[in-house]
Amino acid sequence: MDKSIVFNPVQLQVLDNAVAIAEELVSNHYKMSSTQWLRNRYDIKTLKYLKAGEIVDGPFAQVLGYEARKKGGTLGSSVLNYYTICFQDSTILNKIAENKDLMIFPLLVYITIHELVHIVRFSKFQQIYSASSEAQCAMEEERKVHAITASILKGIAIKGMDEILLYYQEWL
Repeated sequence: MDKSIVFNPVQLQVLDNAVAIAEELVSNHYKMSSTQWLRNRYDIKTLKYLKAGEIVDGPFAQVLGYEARKKGGTLGSSVLNYYTICFQDSTILNKIAENKDLMIFPLLVYITIHELVHIVRFSKFQQIYSASSEAQCAMEEERKVHAITASILKGIAIKGMDEILLYYQEWL
């Protein structure tokens, strides 16, 4: 398994399209207006732009939480939470290469929705970010988020999505 392969320009465009669809589907699911959606500050990074601590072995992506303080702000109210979705290009591309039933576009849509659901849950305090790495809590949260992701994608006509949902069936 090559851990250094990164998305090529065509695959980055596929990711960009997957993110646009995922944002719309998650926004619709949670009935969030565009202004509410913008409050959930996040960024998306691919392997080429990840720091050593953002690269993980195993998952296709992870959400990392960060805090920033408004310039000149000294009070706790000036602290902003934001998240980074860290795509693990190599893991995704190696999985697609080894499993010919999986297509990149529907897989990226699924992964993005999954990670955005985590961010929405953190933002709405349905899950506490600092507790999300505790083993038992993490497994339960993953099951919930996979179920929500499957629910969002139920009935959405994307070629290859049935195979992706089947792939993730063990989490439901």
